[in-house]
Amino acid sequence: MNKDNIFEGEKLSEMSVQEVCRAGAQMLLKKAIAEEAMRFLESKKELRDTSGRRRIVLNGYLPEREIVTAAGRIRIKMPRIRDRKGDVEFTSTLIPKYLRRTKEMDEFIPFLYLKGISTGDFSEVLTNLLGQEAEMSASTVVRLKEVWGREHEEWRQRDLSGKKYAYWWVDGIYFNNRLEDERSCILVIVGAEEGGKKELVAVSAGHRESELSWREIMMELKQRGLKEGPGLAIGDGSLGFWLAKDKEYPKARDQRCWVHKTANVLDKMPKSVQKQAKKMIQDIYMADKKVLAEAAFDVFISLYEDKYPKAVACLAKDRNALMTFYDFPAAHWRHIRTTNPIESTFATVRLRTMKTKGCGTAKATEMMVFKLVQSAEKRWQRIHCSKLIPLVLAGAHFIDGELSKAA
Repeated sequence: MNKDNIFEGEKLSEMSVQEVCRAGAQMLLKKAIAEEAMRFLESKKELRDTSGRRRIVLNGYLPEREIVTAAGRIRIKMPRIRDRKGDVEFTSTLIPKYLRRTKEMDEFIPFLYLKGISTGDFSEVLTNLLGQEAEMSASTVVRLKEVWGREHEEWRQRDLSGKKYAYWWVDGIYFNNRLEDERSCILVIVGAEEGGKKELVAVSAGHRESELSWREIMMELKQRGLKEGPGLAIGDGSLGFWLAKDKEYPKARDQRCWVHKTANVLDKMPKSVQKQAKKMIQDIYMADKKVLAEAAFDVFISLYEDKYPKAVACLAKDRNALMTFYDFPAAHWRHIRTTNPIESTFATVRLRTMKTKGCGTAKATEMMVFKLVQSAEKRWQRIHCSKLIPLVLAGAHFIDGELSKAA
């Protein structure tokens, strides 16, 4: 039999899809760990003991252990690599020494919680989704939540002195709560820091999207050292954020989210004209010069103001704030015309458009949102052409996305 046979004598026809996936994952992981160990040994081949023998050698395998993955529970044996002198230790980057559960599972649990799954139901749900091998007890979930709670509190107390953000994306995400009368609104701020990296700035449970809730968040940020606000804040026009920002960080400029605005305008128009209207709105914010955008704006108003005055009024009332992005680098327009960094992260869990049976208390929901965003943060796209961010932070003047010669 081929030594790479992943089924170890079992007939493929007798295996379930879950078993095939698990066997395949186990084989690939075994190969990857073996290659990692070989690369490590090769990198240390020059090290010799006093007798001239190689110091770093393969010495069998460590005892077999299991890790819980999205494919189920997988058995692995880690290579034992010995240093005859005792100074060098091999640690796998794929399977760290004390890993018992892959990061995908740690992301999966907060997701299920926010979808309304109670702690007591996790074992059954994970078994149904991932097979019997992925079973996880309620006590394990409770311990995880306690750890995450401590991590969240430590994060909320972090020092922000010296931090500067070129851009903020802000939004309020609603969740149903089983244990409370009102839906929880989790207020989120994502920022672009000096090097172009996007990072979570704030996540906090608030009373709807009120000015008071947003102001409390900003006052807390100031107390922890964030003295300066962003160069530009991007968000939905209905947020109480804007009133709070004008009081706490008045120098920050406003950019209304074109995705939110487009949806709000089209909602006030019949479906028969929505396709054409959407194309005309796109012609506004995709124009490469502000004067062309203004002209496209006027065409939209002229065409629809008589038949659909509410839709036109919805668009026109935020006209100036919708055009602010033209005063910032054109290379950043793709990032700052919408609240996409937040929208994409919460696309599958937003409850403005999706109903669930609820997800516990507002505090627990806040903690789970923090864990989800913390995981998503690692995959966020950096700001394109980040070398321009220092200019934004310095207040440089841009016209139609190009640096003004007067600057």
